[in-house]
Amino acid sequence: MALRKLFLFGFLAIFTSCNGQVKTNTPKTTSAARPSPTVIRSVKAAALAPDYDTTLVSQYIRSIFQDSKGNLWFGTLGDGVARYDVKTLTYFSGPDGFYSNSVFAINEDKTGNLWFGTDQGVYRYDGKTFRKYAEKDGLKHIDISRKSILVDKWGAIWVGTHHGVYQYDPVADSKGRPCFSLFSLLPTLNVAGIMEDRSGNIWIASSDKGVFRYDGKTIVNFNAKEELSENYAGGIAQDKAGNMWFTMKNGICKFDGKTFTEYTPKDGLGGTEFWGILIEQSGIIWITARGSTTRFDPSFSLPNPFAFTVYTPANGLNCCVQSMYQDKSGNVWWGAGSGLFRFNGIRFYQVKQKGPW
Repeated sequence: MALRKLFLFGFLAIFTSCNGQVKTNTPKTTSAARPSPTVIRSVKAAALAPDYDTTLVSQYIRSIFQDSKGNLWFGTLGDGVARYDVKTLTYFSGPDGFYSNSVFAINEDKTGNLWFGTDQGVYRYDGKTFRKYAEKDGLKHIDISRKSILVDKWGAIWVGTHHGVYQYDPVADSKGRPCFSLFSLLPTLNVAGIMEDRSGNIWIASSDKGVFRYDGKTIVNFNAKEELSENYAGGIAQDKAGNMWFTMKNGICKFDGKTFTEYTPKDGLGGTEFWGILIEQSGIIWITARGSTTRFDPSFSLPNPFAFTVYTPANGLNCCVQSMYQDKSGNVWWGAGSGLFRFNGIRFYQVKQKGPW
């Protein structure tokens, strides 16, 4: 294995190496059996996706979110958005006022409204009706990026698109005026994720200009020139120690505020073209890539053969993972190219409409 540390001021790389079989020390988890939910659709599933396995929650699940009431929401490709409240699995689509083929981002504001980022703009759901926001509302670009709706600690709503970041103005909305405006401190960029760290900084990962940090006053851009190794940054997360993590084209990168540390397949990551990253409450890090999903335990000092566990379709999970989410009970959910999945500590299992939930 090789571990390369990149310093902001140009220090030399440090390499170590080790070989060994990847193993896992994740305990096997179980949950109480839940009854199969009642499935509620406004249109027939076959009409939505005739070639799909209609017993799945959806063929493609591109976003997952749990609201303040404990409901789980699944943003899909072709099936609208689905809400699971233990008793029912309810699908919202065209007849309900939700017109979208792809749902990439879900979040909830301070008053309980749900916000959905789609390929056709933004939708707000107040529990009864959907309200769509698009060009006429100030969104000059309506293709919302994955994990790119942020509600910050002040309640402000940020929306990332493939051409920049927008901010929502509720006062303008209440007066019927365009209520989304481009955040002018940032350049035009292809947003790949937005999050707020525990200090209140807003982080924007892009697929073409590196990572941006906004502290409420100024913008700092970390890119290849600043030794962020690549201008591409996909997933974005923060661990309990305050370190920021990003997925890069060829691996993942940790930033402790001064130093960038890069991890690649040479260190034990599986797959190529790295996409998503999730840090569990326990500190375990999951990384998705083309061909596999990797579980990384950063508590091990590297090199160590037990730090990385690589899962492939042979372990039950389709390789095309498009979303990951940990709910308030600690359960981790995966949305892949063949439906919804959970992990029992040993292998992945599929969650269909009737369960097992």
